[in-house]
Amino acid sequence: MGGSHSREGLDLSDSDDYEDERSQSESEDDSKYEDAPEDHKTVPIKAVDDLDSKLKALKLKYSSVQNPNLKHAVKLYLHVGGNTPKAKWIVSDKITSYKFVRVSKIDDNNNDDDDNDDEEEEFDDDESSGGFWILKVGSKIRARVSTDMQLKMFGDQRRVDFVDSGVWAMRFFSDEEYREFVTSFQNCLFENVYGLKASDENKVKVYGKDFIGWAKPEVADDSMWEEEDEEAWRTPVRGGNDLLEEFEEAASDGGIQSVALGALDNSFLVNDSGVQVVKNFSHGIHGKGVYVKFDNGGKRVSGLGSGLNSTPQKALLMRGETNMILMCPENEGKPHSTGVNQLDIETGKVVTEWKFEKDGTDITMRDITNDTKGSQLDPSESTFLGLDDNRLSQWDMRDRRGMVQTSSPVLHWTKGHQFSRGTNFQCFATAGDGSIVVGSLDGKIRLYSTTSMRQAKTAFPGLGSPITHVDVTYDGKWILGTTDTYLILICTLFTDKDGKTKTGFSGRMGNKIPAPRLLKLTPVDAHTAGKHNKFHGGRFSWVTESGKQERHLVATVGKFSVIWDFQQVKNSAHECYRNQQGLKSCYCYKLMTKNESIIESLFMHDKFAVSDSPEAPLVVATPLKVTSFSLSDGKGKRSQTRF
Repeated sequence: MGGSHSREGLDLSDSDDYEDERSQSESEDDSKYEDAPEDHKTVPIKAVDDLDSKLKALKLKYSSVQNPNLKHAVKLYLHVGGNTPKAKWIVSDKITSYKFVRVSKIDDNNNDDDDNDDEEEEFDDDESSGGFWILKVGSKIRARVSTDMQLKMFGDQRRVDFVDSGVWAMRFFSDEEYREFVTSFQNCLFENVYGLKASDENKVKVYGKDFIGWAKPEVADDSMWEEEDEEAWRTPVRGGNDLLEEFEEAASDGGIQSVALGALDNSFLVNDSGVQVVKNFSHGIHGKGVYVKFDNGGKRVSGLGSGLNSTPQKALLMRGETNMILMCPENEGKPHSTGVNQLDIETGKVVTEWKFEKDGTDITMRDITNDTKGSQLDPSESTFLGLDDNRLSQWDMRDRRGMVQTSSPVLHWTKGHQFSRGTNFQCFATAGDGSIVVGSLDGKIRLYSTTSMRQAKTAFPGLGSPITHVDVTYDGKWILGTTDTYLILICTLFTDKDGKTKTGFSGRMGNKIPAPRLLKLTPVDAHTAGKHNKFHGGRFSWVTESGKQERHLVATVGKFSVIWDFQQVKNSAHECYRNQQGLKSCYCYKLMTKNESIIESLFMHDKFAVSDSPEAPLVVATPLKVTSFSLSDGKGKRSQTRF
C-alpha cells in the first residue's frame, strides 16, 4: 500500500459567471410571457400587477449580485467526494457574506443558542464582554472559531478552506478583504482561547515578552531554523516517492494494545494477556511465532488480570531489551497507576510487582520513560523516569544501598520534585543526554536539564491546546508536541552572550526565540479522518547516536499515518509557507491509510535503514495486525486548488 495525497488539489474553473446565469434565468422568465395583442390599447390591470410582482421577485433574486458593496462579500464553495477520484469543488453560493458574531452558548451541532441576529454582537475592537466568537457565512455556516475548523490559507488565491460538517472554501474579491478576514479570524481565535482581546499588551501577557515571536511571527528570528549541518542530510535518493508495504503480521489472540520497538533483534506487540515477539529486519518487523503469556507464578498480577482495567498502557524496554516494564491504569479511563510490573522477556515471567512510594506514602504516576533516548540498550539499567500531574521523578529498582530488592519491592525515589499545584503534566520524553521535555494540559512545554527536575530551564507558552504527546530529537535541538488538531515543532537553539549556540535545556534562551511551526492536515483530509479522530503519538524517527539526524516525523489520526519530511518542514523558503499569515503551517506530507483505526505509527531504529532508502521502515499497528513500510525519498507534495 502506498502513500496518498489529499484530493484537495483539484482545479475548478469559473466558466459559469454571474452574468451568464442571470441571462439564462431572465430568458427563462421571459419565456413565460406572451406579447400583448395588437388591438389592445392598454394592458389589463391584473396583468400589470402580475408583471410587477415577477419583476420584484427577480430583483430580489439578483439583488446581491447587483450590489457590489455587499459587506464582507465572498464566493462559497463546497468540497464533495472526499478523497475519492470523483472528488471536486462545487459552487455553493455565487455570492454571499460572512461575519463574526459573539454568542453565549453553542450546541453540539455548532449552532448558537440564539437565532436572532439582533441579539448577537458583531466583531469589533472592543474589549471582550464574555461569550465566544462564531463565524457565520450566509445561512449555511455557523461555526465556533477554533482550531477544529482546520482553517487553511491561500493568500495568492485570496481564499481560505475550513471544516464545518463538510469542507468549505471562501474566495474573496480583493486582497484587502482577504487580509481583513484572516486578521479577524486570528483575533477571534485568540479571544476564544484566552478570554482576552487580541491586543499587543494581552499577547505579551499570554506569551511573555521573550516569546513575542510567537505572538507576531512576522518579527520572529527564524535564523536558527536554518542552522543545520548540510552534511547530515546527504542521503542517496532513489526510486519513487511512495510507501512500499514489506511485511504484514496478524496479531495473536487478544490483538494489539501497544508496540515496543527494539533496536536489537526483536520488537514486541503487547496486549492484556501477553507479548508477541517479532523479529527486526531491514525492511520491517516479522513474526517469530513466539508468544509470551504473562505468568506470575500463580498469583494475580496487579493490573494484569482480566477486564478492560488490566490493559497495559505503557510498555518500556529495559536492561538491554531483556526486560519490559508494564504500567497499567488502576481505573478505566484514567492513566494513573500505583505501580509497574517487571517482565523477564526470556522466561515470560513477571518477576516483580513494583509500587510507587514516597516518604512511606503510596503515590501514582501517569507515564514512565527511559532515562535517555537510548538507555534501553544498557544491560545494567536499573532506573527510569516517572511523571504524574504534579510530579517529575526518577525511580530506582535497587534499594538505597544499590542492592537488588527481593522482599520489599518498593521503587526508590532517587530524585525529582513534587510541585504544589498547577503544572498539570500530561506527557514527557528524554533526549540523548537525559534532558527532559514535559508537555502540559495548558499547552506549555517545559525543558529540564540533566541536573535538576525542580525548575525548568525554559518554558514555552501554550497555544491553547493540551499537549497529549511529546518527543525530542537525540541532540535536544528540536521538540515535537502533539495536540488534537495539529503538531507543534519547536526549535530550542539560541546564542548565548558569548556567541555560543546552546539549547533551551541548558539555559535561559533570552528574547530571540524562534517562532514554532505547525504541522496540520488539509481540511479535506481532516474531514475525511473524522470529527472525533484526533492526532496522537507524534514522533521523530529514531536515532541513538551523536552526529546523526532524524529525517522524518510521523503521527496518527484515525485510519491515517501522516509523515512529514523533517528537512522540508524546517526550510523557511518551503512553498507551504508562502502567502501565510501567523505561525507557519506545513501541509506537505505523505498519507498512509489503513482499513481500521491505527494504534501507533513508529519508525524503527536508524540502524535498520538500507542504502536505497533515506529512512528506517515505518511500523503501523492496528488492533488486528502490524504492517511495515519502506520509504523511498519521502518527499511530500503540496496539494493546491486554483479556483
